[in-house]
Amino acid sequence: MSADSQVRDTIVRLLSNIGSAKEIQQYLKRFSQRDASRFAVVKVGGAILRDDLDALVSSLGFLQQVGLTPIVLHGAGPQLDAELAAQGVRKRTVDGLRVTTGKVLKTVRRVCLQENLRLVEALQVQGIRAVSLNSGVLEAKLLDAKRYGMVGKVVTVHTEAIYSAIKSGSIPVISSLGETADGQIVNINADWAANEVVKTLKPYKIIFLTGTGGLLDGEGRIIDSINLSTDYAQLIRQPWLHSGMKVKIEQIAALLEDLPKESSVSITKPSELAKELFTHRGSGTLVRKGQRIQSAKGWSRIDKVKLQKLLESGFGKKMRAGYFRDNSPAKVYYSADYRAALVLLDAPGGRYLDKFAVADDAQGEGLGAAAWSVMRQETPKLFWRSRHDNPINAFYLQAADGCLKCGHWTVFWYGLEGFAEIERAVAYCLDKPASFHEAEGA
Repeated sequence: MSADSQVRDTIVRLLSNIGSAKEIQQYLKRFSQRDASRFAVVKVGGAILRDDLDALVSSLGFLQQVGLTPIVLHGAGPQLDAELAAQGVRKRTVDGLRVTTGKVLKTVRRVCLQENLRLVEALQVQGIRAVSLNSGVLEAKLLDAKRYGMVGKVVTVHTEAIYSAIKSGSIPVISSLGETADGQIVNINADWAANEVVKTLKPYKIIFLTGTGGLLDGEGRIIDSINLSTDYAQLIRQPWLHSGMKVKIEQIAALLEDLPKESSVSITKPSELAKELFTHRGSGTLVRKGQRIQSAKGWSRIDKVKLQKLLESGFGKKMRAGYFRDNSPAKVYYSADYRAALVLLDAPGGRYLDKFAVADDAQGEGLGAAAWSVMRQETPKLFWRSRHDNPINAFYLQAADGCLKCGHWTVFWYGLEGFAEIERAVAYCLDKPASFHEAEGA
């Protein structure tokens, strides 16, 4: 076994502390199948460089050790604020952009270079290959010299230096400085710069590293996933969505619109990056363009061949003959490509969740959560059963009002009222015959 393979295996074993080996290998395989330059663009805010450099270096080094090379683009806003304040220069912004005079630009250039080299040197000290890219990448034009000063808008991302770094196995670290066609240095908003790099390279993952570790809901909790196809319209109307977060969601939605459907945005902390990338549950907020979740009564509009393939793949067992004949669903919720589906049956006291499956290659995308969310909005009472060793039980526990272990089953429910309804639901679950050939089938 090569030294690189040994390191990779060691890292996988260490990762087993945060997720199952199957999950980790699944994500490693998925990421490594991508073109090296299309794995991930990581946008790092200046506050992360200032406050969380060690965790950032550790996470970037981990990615390199498992054979993945992210492209890093950073800002330096807080450092620049502090430096200008020390010089007695008052910060002035217009439309959220720092007005950049010639004097300010001189400081911007120095601080950006300083922070870029600080990150690169911190990586290299830990034996992590990294290259500093402070020029020659972002070609820009002045946005509006009278209004903003020396602030640029990216017109071209020159990829040669990025590809060269990746080919040599080094992490390219790009600062948010641009140059006009005639060589004038300009200040570029780091989010704008990251967006243009993303649009050019069309990576599989776009990662925003923040202190909060994700987008927060009205109660200050991290929103674990957002499927824009099903969640965006409702989310954008929420009264608790403050202006900054609303703008961020709008920007992410616009960004994903220009990218392949498999691309996604992750917002997390540097210390949680591995968990976000390599486990189904993640650690921050995962945003995907997603798919619209459709629903149908009965089987008439359902592609039963595709649904059966999904169910058998999800449960790892062959279905018994006659499943579609013997069961008349009250509702089937499914994604357009049949990578996620729920089958609900009418039952005494509510509806019974007969099947819930998500394709292996959709695990961790939030597609199953999106289908569940649509179903939940339309289903006030639901109960279902699951084997004790089912890895999805942690999700079920969060989704349910209660549960009861009965033999080799755990029965879950929500919306049921009183002991009689729960008793009927449990009895129904325990009497339901298996749908798969093995005796232990669901």
